[in-house]
Amino acid sequence: MQPVRTRIAPSPTGEPHVGTAYVSLFNYCFAKQQGGEFILRIEDTDQQRSTASSEAKILQSLHWLGIHWDEGPDQNGKYGPYRQSERRDIYQQHAQQLIEQGHAFYCFRSPEELEKLRQQRREQGLNPGFKLENPELPELEVKKRLSEGHPYVIRMKVPEHGVCQFTDLLRGTVEIDWAQVDMQVLLKADGMPTYHLANVVDDHLMRITHVIRGEEWINSTPKHQLLYEYFGWELPVFCHLPLLRNPDKSKLSKRKNPTSILFYQRMGYLPEALLNYLGRMGWSFPDEREKFSLEEMVRHFNINRISLGGPIFDIEKLKWLNSVYIREDLSLTDFTAWLQEWAFNEPYLTQIAQLIQNRIEVLSDVTNQAAFFFTGLPELAPNNFEHKKLKIEDTGKILQFSLWALESIETWSKQNISVILTNLAKVLELKMKELMFPIFIAISGNAVAPPIMDSMVILGPEMSRARLQHALTILKIPSKKQTKKWQNEFEYLKQLLTKSIPITISNHTK
Repeated sequence: MQPVRTRIAPSPTGEPHVGTAYVSLFNYCFAKQQGGEFILRIEDTDQQRSTASSEAKILQSLHWLGIHWDEGPDQNGKYGPYRQSERRDIYQQHAQQLIEQGHAFYCFRSPEELEKLRQQRREQGLNPGFKLENPELPELEVKKRLSEGHPYVIRMKVPEHGVCQFTDLLRGTVEIDWAQVDMQVLLKADGMPTYHLANVVDDHLMRITHVIRGEEWINSTPKHQLLYEYFGWELPVFCHLPLLRNPDKSKLSKRKNPTSILFYQRMGYLPEALLNYLGRMGWSFPDEREKFSLEEMVRHFNINRISLGGPIFDIEKLKWLNSVYIREDLSLTDFTAWLQEWAFNEPYLTQIAQLIQNRIEVLSDVTNQAAFFFTGLPELAPNNFEHKKLKIEDTGKILQFSLWALESIETWSKQNISVILTNLAKVLELKMKELMFPIFIAISGNAVAPPIMDSMVILGPEMSRARLQHALTILKIPSKKQTKKWQNEFEYLKQLLTKSIPITISNHTK
């Protein structure tokens, strides 16, 4: 009998998400409880947004939490390579195999043509996905267009009618009407695969036995099951975990809760506490205890104890659990060591000392100048942002646009922060002092602080962005209506920004 093999396959396109840690934890525990293996695979087929720095942060954050893999990009394994960008030829071979078998076809339609077809289907009350009676061109026409170098994608064929059935380990039999499933692109015009082809091919070739992932992939499972059938491969066991949610039951999002694992590390949460808390997300220990180690979770793990109700990610509950770990698990020596590692280490203190040395008269002035370097989210009130020239909506827009723009910085440096904020001031037609005022308050929480861009470099991207978001939360801006309006405006301004900023602005607002 084949040993259990599970995997986590994050995309290196941003900060490492707590949802990635949550899914990783459950995959790890299931595999280890069964005496199996856990694999890390990097899904970097989105070449425009994938970055080496993001991949490094994913690996760093999971290792910090104590989740380690048997095979991955930094760990030898016999089923590599473990980055999808290094497996391009494999996907192209499999896409061609599907064409030869009649399960896929070359699609030469332009985006404009596709949008027109989708609009026609909407007007007919049909699902707008790509579903046509005769989507293929004659063979001779296909060969002609290929020889002439016309751009194309490769799409899979799906049934037009009927119902797809598949079995989910937690949900039993799931049925999805084929009318809701479009003819998915498998290979993009740049020759890279979409998630759907790469996911199925890699899971099979890496001998993954159980695909444990978030429930947002349920509607894609018919495509994946169909691909397994087309290739003649044995299906893995599918298991879709409930999504993490905010206290208001909405999907966990950085607008309402910090979502970067590195933010929680920077805030001073213990990795054991955060991992323990994620283990309580939808799963319960047999004796219902709140506090348990990773080893204990593995030993007692039963996937059938997962509840399908959306688990609530409550920061206040996480703080309580973290405090229990600090009180009960740390000796005074351990606690001192954690404080030193968190913020009172020599490299961190040296950066702060360099920034404030010329700004103080006596050492006790350090408290006024540098206290915000050793706190989490500052205590703020709306009146902190009162300004004689800026209305509250103007302040909110500055903070939101700055946050969106700063999210695009791959290398967090004073130069890059300065360039992007300077150009943002220009396109918003604001003086630099006006743009920086609410940013200064959001970052430092005070009217007195060292140079704020230097301070943001020391605090790091996760904490700096979290403080901007925190300020927006305090101001209760933007509303849903304002968000949509500002997103459209930022999309336009983004074109102006990219003309003068040597930093890639990515679609963080979509």
